[in-house]
Amino acid sequence: MKVLFSLFTLALLAACANTAEDYAKAGDWEAVGYSDGVRGKSHRNAGDFKDYSNVNINDYAQGYLKGVEEYCNPNHAYQIGLSGNYYEGVCEGTPDAQKFRMEWQRGWNDSKLGASQ
Repeated sequence: MKVLFSLFTLALLAACANTAEDYAKAGDWEAVGYSDGVRGKSHRNAGDFKDYSNVNINDYAQGYLKGVEEYCNPNHAYQIGLSGNYYEGVCEGTPDAQKFRMEWQRGWNDSKLGASQ
């Protein structure tokens, strides 16, 4: 379990090493989507990238799905909530959506308890 958590943490750090804007400037739209998805951010549309040329929304969507698949692992949801990261509902419709949401909520509640003490 600790190994899985460490791998998840490393994946999140790697995703954050370059920002989505860095990937967009480089034209790597799959990486932009993955970066958004693995951080649990809502799916963007082509209009959200009006400042960039040559937007490939299909590559973005493909990367986003890969990122969301990693993010929506219910085994990591508690830690996401505990870290104070808001859940934007990106896991709805996935097989483990309810379990993810419950674990995230438990972590979120615990993070607020610790902050108020």
